[in-house]
Amino acid sequence: MKKALALLLTILLVAGALPFMSAAAAEGKGTPAAFAADKALYVHAVSDSTDAEAWQAWQSVHDEDFNVEKPNEKYFFLPSSAASDTIDVYNGYDQTVTVNGVTIASHTTEAIPYAADTAYTVTADGSSYTLKMMNSNAEAAVYINNPDADGAGTDLMTYLNADKANSAKATGAIVTPDGAIDNTTVKKIKGRGNTSWDKPKKGYNITYDKKVGIAGMEKNKKYSILPNYQDDSLSRNRILYDLSDAVGMPYASDSRYVDFYVNGYYWGSYLMCEKVEPGSLVPEVSDDGYLNEDGTIKEDFPFIAEVDASAGDDDYWVSASNLKITIKSPEIDPGQPGYDEVKEYVKTKFTAFYNATSTTGNLAAVADVESVAKLYLINELGKNWDSGVSSTFFTYKQDENGVYKFYGSPVWDYDNSLGNAVGVSWDLRTIGVTDYEEYTGWWCQHKGKSSASSKRSSNIIARISRNQQIAAIVPQIWFEDFVPALEHFSGEKIDQTIGSELYTKNEYFTMIEDSAEMNYKSGWLLNTGSWIADHSTLKKATYDKDTQKMIVSSTATRYGQNFTDMYNYAADWMLSRAAWLSEQYAPDYTPSNLLGDANLDGEVDIIDATWIMRNDVGIITFSDEEKNVADVDRDGEADVIDATWIMRWSINIETPYAIGKPIR
Repeated sequence: MKKALALLLTILLVAGALPFMSAAAAEGKGTPAAFAADKALYVHAVSDSTDAEAWQAWQSVHDEDFNVEKPNEKYFFLPSSAASDTIDVYNGYDQTVTVNGVTIASHTTEAIPYAADTAYTVTADGSSYTLKMMNSNAEAAVYINNPDADGAGTDLMTYLNADKANSAKATGAIVTPDGAIDNTTVKKIKGRGNTSWDKPKKGYNITYDKKVGIAGMEKNKKYSILPNYQDDSLSRNRILYDLSDAVGMPYASDSRYVDFYVNGYYWGSYLMCEKVEPGSLVPEVSDDGYLNEDGTIKEDFPFIAEVDASAGDDDYWVSASNLKITIKSPEIDPGQPGYDEVKEYVKTKFTAFYNATSTTGNLAAVADVESVAKLYLINELGKNWDSGVSSTFFTYKQDENGVYKFYGSPVWDYDNSLGNAVGVSWDLRTIGVTDYEEYTGWWCQHKGKSSASSKRSSNIIARISRNQQIAAIVPQIWFEDFVPALEHFSGEKIDQTIGSELYTKNEYFTMIEDSAEMNYKSGWLLNTGSWIADHSTLKKATYDKDTQKMIVSSTATRYGQNFTDMYNYAADWMLSRAAWLSEQYAPDYTPSNLLGDANLDGEVDIIDATWIMRNDVGIITFSDEEKNVADVDRDGEADVIDATWIMRWSINIETPYAIGKPIR
């Protein structure tokens, strides 16, 4: 692999590797920075820009080992910021080149008119090439450049991909569709992932010198850029992260679809995510939050812990109840104050949490039951293969009463969810699961069992799924938080509040479609091996609220081996899975009262406002239950102010209160 990557720029871009930079350029046009040391044509992300970082070289389609069958067929994989009819092209050859009738002198830049997917003939350095342009619609483009990552002339990606422990500085650019360019320096980039690190399209952690925003995301220094290599929809992580946000889980990572370029080479469509870190994502936790001002260890302090069976020597981890628990924050190096004390503290607290997840355990004493239940439901909905094994995070912090408890969040790593993976056959046989790829059947409660007949498991999510306190509230959370969000996702019932956190399935598709086409055209395969389930057919299901039953289509929907169908399969599988879960939870569901439903008829409308005013003047008298739901502003009184809020809400004027939402 290292050898293949070392040949990447010499084989894929164009023969020869002679340095060539020149200050000469057409007036108002820029030239690539020193990272572009190969003879090639280069295109900039933004027309008429003097920026030196957001350049890409033309390249040929490759296979997953970066071999090229047709080196004389070239592409510009253009970001969403590129104009649809004109691009700035830099000629890195020592001779004049003509593209679509425009002559570009050696080492200068010219504006070139073009039409997407049209082949243009180009003669360069004595060879004839065809050149096509493809356009992305991703939310941003990320460029990172360093031609000398190790100080010995090694290209950045060759160096990083040789060893996950390698890291380097870099220059770069973040470019949004409006053409805005942020050239904040990259303080450090290094590889990330466990099993995914062994794949040819890899993920990375990126730390910028200062906080930067990515297409509207809150500004951060640290990001994870995920390849979604094993997910042919490129969207399972994005959708489930956003769904977690929509159902009210704390610390759901915000993310954006981006196109990723390194040293002028297009690496494909990625997902740029807030990294699971203290600070902006988890503001209650900090790496020095365990210390008093005098340097002593606090009696209690917040932390972020990850259940990670693959934790190794490079991680800061403890063993608690035979689980490997990585301490994500505070992360302390050996020899630093509190190294052993923090490990012991986390072990003690997590062991108590684990014990409380037993079937009859008092989970509420040590955990926020609602967020833990939602974490379980996300894993159950997705049939997440890694559920309770890796990337399962819990945050230990104070609740509203100042009591330290575990919260189920942040969510992370769901590419092996939503019918994507086949799983491990021997593992499935052991736990007695024969329908893992199907949208029917329970999953989490079986994960980690020692045998098919066993009712016990050491898996933390399996234990949570069986806890009586969790089971008691799951039906309400499912129908009152998850179902409305999923109805919005399907497009069945659009909810503006939910829409601020979660898009519809059609909106996600529109945001990623063109970027995905570039990703797969450049060489990444839709079918990435035996680990991926059969996505060719599905009998879709819906849920009938009247009968409380799942209705399965009598005919199967067929899906072709293309991005559109693979995306639709993921969305259809999730919604069908939701129908099955609704049927399972329906018998145990009793609807909660709605905030503002003063007459307890199951609806909030102007009649409820009248009801409150009648109570306020003594015509009727509310029961305690009626008063509780009528008290919209939660000030302890049901009065004309609450009636006014309901009237405003009824004519679609936004209010600061969750009128019409369940009170649990």
